[in-house]
Amino acid sequence: MCPEPIVRKDAKVYLVGSGPGDPDLLTVKALRLIQSAAVILHDDLIPPAILALASAAEQVINVGKRCGKKCITQEEINALMVQHARKRGSVARLKSGDPLLFGRASEEMAALKEAGIAYEIVPGITSGFAAAAALGCSLTDRNGASRVVITTGHHAASHQTAELPELEATTRIVYMPGRDLHRQAEEWLQEGFSPELPCAVVSCASQSDQQVQRMPLAELSEVQPVPAPSLLLAGWAFRSAAKEEEEVLATV
Repeated sequence: MCPEPIVRKDAKVYLVGSGPGDPDLLTVKALRLIQSAAVILHDDLIPPAILALASAAEQVINVGKRCGKKCITQEEINALMVQHARKRGSVARLKSGDPLLFGRASEEMAALKEAGIAYEIVPGITSGFAAAAALGCSLTDRNGASRVVITTGHHAASHQTAELPELEATTRIVYMPGRDLHRQAEEWLQEGFSPELPCAVVSCASQSDQQVQRMPLAELSEVQPVPAPSLLLAGWAFRSAAKEEEEVLATV
């Protein structure tokens, strides 16, 4: 029999949310862990400005999977977390936004539990909130929305489109909507959404190269691809903000 692998007493993996990309939006705890972890395993979308903060790290390793191109499997990422925690102690698994939202954290936690490695989750500001800030609009404007639905453009294999209640009173945030928004636009129109429903595409929310595009649902399919990470937002809550922006532009 092979002997059980030796695990350092200080072996621990931190699943750290790095927020939408602006280093100033890191939590104090996230910043401390980035600056002190022995190893950083980061998603591909973590910007250089945040990675530059990893001053004490012995290794900073990109384990990202982007635009459908998988240079590394989830199983390999799990193995790297376990391997480096056992060898070097503190590992920061750096994720864009919040680690518990579309970050496959459940699989990583399961792998760490199985390996007997302690872990801790460090929440981060999710990109959807940064995108709303970029639009200058509340997601739950009392005149336009009473709920928020967060989805992803990449559905699980078992995903089935469900009837979405309260069409008129819901703000929707779609993470990873893909480069071609035609399908999403068609789905929403078929589900009964108004062609005039305010939509917005926000690229690189909170970062220096942030881009914001507004359009009604009827024009969503015409939007040209934008740099990742991007989010698609839709809802009547954005109507007043769009009007205010038009009024400001008209006075310039």
